[in-house]
Amino acid sequence: MSVSQLVSSHRRAAIALGAAVLLLAGGATVAAVAAQPDGGGAGADAQGPASTTASSSSASPSADPGSGAAGSFQDPAAQSYTAPPAGATPERVQIPSIGVDSGLEDLGLGAAGELDPPQAWESAGWYRDGTVPGAVGPAVIAGHVDSGSGPAVFVDLAKLAVGDEVQVTLSTGTVETFRVTGSERTPKATFPTSDVYGSTPTPSLRLITCDGTFDRSTGHYVDNLIVFADLVSTS
Repeated sequence: MSVSQLVSSHRRAAIALGAAVLLLAGGATVAAVAAQPDGGGAGADAQGPASTTASSSSASPSADPGSGAAGSFQDPAAQSYTAPPAGATPERVQIPSIGVDSGLEDLGLGAAGELDPPQAWESAGWYRDGTVPGAVGPAVIAGHVDSGSGPAVFVDLAKLAVGDEVQVTLSTGTVETFRVTGSERTPKATFPTSDVYGSTPTPSLRLITCDGTFDRSTGHYVDNLIVFADLVSTS
């Protein structure tokens, strides 16, 4: 990676950290998707880069949550990465161990600063103003856990185990393969913003969906599930 690419990556991270509060469907601050009348909840609301709330998870990560966690930074000089070419975007995410094979919607910010959720329950989405998977930094992919009519794309995300692989195909045809390093369940009120959106010296990936109890009074789940993964190969 060239110096200009690295600087550009960190500049993107700085811009993201200055964005407004970021939520996915059915968030506690801005309800991007209405509650389902039969109890099916919105799939993946999560605070975003602007939140400075300290992390206070109700459950410890099952393993080191990737290179974005404090104390776990890798030496970028010890590994070699080929950055995606300018203009490359992710088009598909595949997680063989839980049967996910989905196209990726581009997720932008709404008028209130919330992240627009994937329009289709069966489709995941990529935060298009964040890091491109395979580039240095944390790429974010999110999806619904269920809908009013049944399971959604990330219904089995909690079944992922350390070592499972996540493949992201770019518009160039390149496949970026990530390996799961851990997961974390956290109340939405104490979303670990720095762990998810903080700068990392190597390419990483975060998968986000809803988790925990479904609160019928608000129409949303009370927790988030975050899966952390690091890049292991590019083909």
